[in-house]
Amino acid sequence: MAKGVDVAVVGATGLVGQEFLRILEHHPLRINRLKLLASKRSAGMNIKVRGRLLRVEETTPESFDGIDFAFISVSGELSRQLAPEIVKRGVLVIDDSAAFRMDPEVPLVIPEVNGSDVEWHSGIISIPNCSTTQLVMALYPLHKTNPLKRVLISTYQSVSGAGKVALDQLRIQTKEMELTQSHFPAAFPFPIASNVIPQIGDFDTDGYSEEESKIIEETRKILHDQDIKISATCVRVPVPICHSEAVNLEFTNPMGVREAVGLLNDMPGLKVMDGSGLKPYPMPWDVQGTDDVYVGRLRRDFSVENGLALWVVSDNLRKGAALNAIQIAEEVLNRRVLKRTI
Repeated sequence: MAKGVDVAVVGATGLVGQEFLRILEHHPLRINRLKLLASKRSAGMNIKVRGRLLRVEETTPESFDGIDFAFISVSGELSRQLAPEIVKRGVLVIDDSAAFRMDPEVPLVIPEVNGSDVEWHSGIISIPNCSTTQLVMALYPLHKTNPLKRVLISTYQSVSGAGKVALDQLRIQTKEMELTQSHFPAAFPFPIASNVIPQIGDFDTDGYSEEESKIIEETRKILHDQDIKISATCVRVPVPICHSEAVNLEFTNPMGVREAVGLLNDMPGLKVMDGSGLKPYPMPWDVQGTDDVYVGRLRRDFSVENGLALWVVSDNLRKGAALNAIQIAEEVLNRRVLKRTI
């Protein structure tokens, strides 16, 4: 990976794009040329990256001429329009939206879990949903040793998962409620300050939200196992950054807490908090701004045979999005599968 690459960041002024650029400040990914791209509205802004002041340009198909990697963090609708045009120019797209995640021709990748899947890309690699990524990071080392039969998950997802407008809504409503007890919905249909909203995305005919369906379908795809029974309830909570998850697992065979802790401790990118010390379990307050996925409160689930329960917390803007994108690029380079499609 000694040779540098040319990189374009689409959505450079958004939450994930900004986090991506912050990570690059201290990350060893070798970049020859870095292009910052956004909408016409954001074009002209100047952002300092790695000691250089770079000007944000409007995204056009011509923006990608000579680029190796395009990191895209925009809406699914825009990704569906933009990504195929970028691929036509021989660029490898690493996409953060839901547009291509369940496409059987597109790898859905967490490098620590299924990094080899980058080898069969055809120009697009998808980043999983942020809540899926931290869940699968915790499930993988357990599942490969003792196959999972069933997973129940309840998420407590920060507002940053819905973008900058959602963060602004939380800040404004919190201040307004202190003064007037009023609220001004923007990103969410209901107040988010001093509230929780048990809906992320539209509901399907079975009553599952889009976020819940993503977790179920993406987890099976990444783990290459369609037989795992999964149910999810996804909730938006008034926390700026970091998603938390309460997870109940049922295994094929018995698994003790000590064995699970050992397997989790051996998983790259994951840290176990064992219940001792001043910080006995992970919380968003402590995890924000860190790269790892944190697991705590491991215990037996006595409601099922061969059951365990655990608590998972991760920074949704970092490992849940921007950091995973950079790690995918590194995986591609390490495996030498940066294919030119033209």
